[in-house]
Amino acid sequence: MLVINNSRAGSNEDRQLRAAVGELTVAGAAAVEVVSCGDSAELDAALDRGHDTLVVAGGDGSLHAVANALHRRGELGGRVVGLLPLGTGNDFARSLGLPLDPEAAARAFLSGTARPLDLLVDDTGEVTVNAVHLGIGADSTREAARWKKTLGPASFPVGGLIAGWAAQGYRMLVEADGEKVITPRHKTLMAGLANGRFIGGGAGTLDPGARPDSGVIGLVVSRSRGFWRRAAHAVRLHRGTHPMELDVHHRPAHTVTVVGEPVTMSSDGEITEGVTRRTWRVLPGAWRFVVPREGPLA
Repeated sequence: MLVINNSRAGSNEDRQLRAAVGELTVAGAAAVEVVSCGDSAELDAALDRGHDTLVVAGGDGSLHAVANALHRRGELGGRVVGLLPLGTGNDFARSLGLPLDPEAAARAFLSGTARPLDLLVDDTGEVTVNAVHLGIGADSTREAARWKKTLGPASFPVGGLIAGWAAQGYRMLVEADGEKVITPRHKTLMAGLANGRFIGGGAGTLDPGARPDSGVIGLVVSRSRGFWRRAAHAVRLHRGTHPMELDVHHRPAHTVTVVGEPVTMSSDGEITEGVTRRTWRVLPGAWRFVVPREGPLA
């Protein structure tokens, strides 16, 4: 078993990792090797060690890096992947019902079951584990990143407040399975593609019905509106009731295309600026992931 850690993690994360690895070792799991990776070259070198079981010690960004490395190497289906949630947001862990305490997550891993889970892939080859946002969702992620070290999980609502204050929306065409969902005639606040349910460290429920084993993308498109309506939308997004809004389009899809003016995009919290066109498709059961014995996917 190989535990993959972010070499840039702080001292608190190191203590939590040692405790979690201790749980894996004491429980009599297979030999546990821990490796710290700071870039793609180090990650590739770790994957070259040939372990069949990989445990990612980190958050959505760390999972994103590992999933993309496995996809690039053609090894998505050849390994079993687990998670010790040591990130700031841990949204995918929330979708799986994983304990957010790393020691408890280690115990859940040992008693869990490897299940085939979906991934999203775009036309550039980038894989997404949890969710893609374009528009205000990505703008708020970008703003939150500036506050993560200081505020931790509280950076997500702060980023949302900053981005939402002056949001004007973007003109974009959104198509789902070849059908137009929204056109550039009116501005769009956000287009979101959900594989997992949660975003923003659990502050938002992008798609309350999303499951990473459903075989479909949960598409959520929110129209632009005035400040107070945006504020009300943010409250409903937190509660997961926003799909009931008249200005929100919510549907499952196998492929989604977004075309429009340059917009910020977030894929598992990884920011790309100036995106004008992308197409995503779902990869059903693309990798085997350890989920808790008792949880939403059990």
